[in-house]
Amino acid sequence: MRNFSLADFDAVLAIGRRASFRAAALDLGMSTSALSNTIAKLESQLGVRLFNRTTRSVALTDAGRRFIEQVSPALSDIHQALDTVRAQQDTPAGILRINTFAAAGREVLVPLVLECLKRFPQIGVDLVTEGNLVDIVAHGFDFGIRSQNLVPEDMIAIPLGPARRHALVASPAYLAEHGVPRVPSDLSRHACIRTRLPNGALLRWPFEAEGQPLPVDVHGPLTLDEASLARLAALASVGIGFFMESDVREDIAAGTLVRILEAWTPPLAPLCLYYPSRRNPPAAFRVFVDLAREVARANAT
Repeated sequence: MRNFSLADFDAVLAIGRRASFRAAALDLGMSTSALSNTIAKLESQLGVRLFNRTTRSVALTDAGRRFIEQVSPALSDIHQALDTVRAQQDTPAGILRINTFAAAGREVLVPLVLECLKRFPQIGVDLVTEGNLVDIVAHGFDFGIRSQNLVPEDMIAIPLGPARRHALVASPAYLAEHGVPRVPSDLSRHACIRTRLPNGALLRWPFEAEGQPLPVDVHGPLTLDEASLARLAALASVGIGFFMESDVREDIAAGTLVRILEAWTPPLAPLCLYYPSRRNPPAAFRVFVDLAREVARANAT
């Protein structure tokens, strides 16, 4: 008789929650084929199908739905018991899963994530960057990092630094040839490096005038969905780029990119690390929160 494991049951819950083997596999940190094999073996042992799956969709069977309804509370209690034991660890250890977006990931990687790995070698971090805001609890994450205005109200939040800003930049060569725009409407006469959002829409560059939003549609020869590529294009004098200030701060300081229309880019909400309230969190969870508070204090001075 096959011995069941918590991982088997976590796999069923993840697929039921995400209605997708691929998405559930990403949440669980395993391959889709390995997850499919785990479920196939579990179904074989149980003698019943838990999921109806086609090439396009995954849905719980009635048996699968009843299984999840009965297993979920018990599994939650077991994980809580494990958290209680892990909280007594002398040495913080284990994997912390963090959800954020790419620009924030670049900002927190060195001072928070890499510093955590340096101080606590037995901790691992699984950092997932995506543009869409997700429910970190439902998707199996320990933490989220988002702009303060996007943090759900029921979460505990730690602001990681001061307000942030966008930066509009171009190379000195581009500006020498095409001139310097003085107001946002001047951009209609310039080549702009456009940004495609995760939902497929094009970013309207968000300026502000006298406290009122002033979004501007821009045009240009190149559209990208990754800031690092847009930065290379701006450095190559393809056109004017719109970035988070942190992504081009060193280029501005070095003079390889020139900041323009600075008065039209208002402050943005600071980044926050956020997480749900947990009883007896594991030691790794606690030290990561402590490190986040340390980073916040350092940025406040």
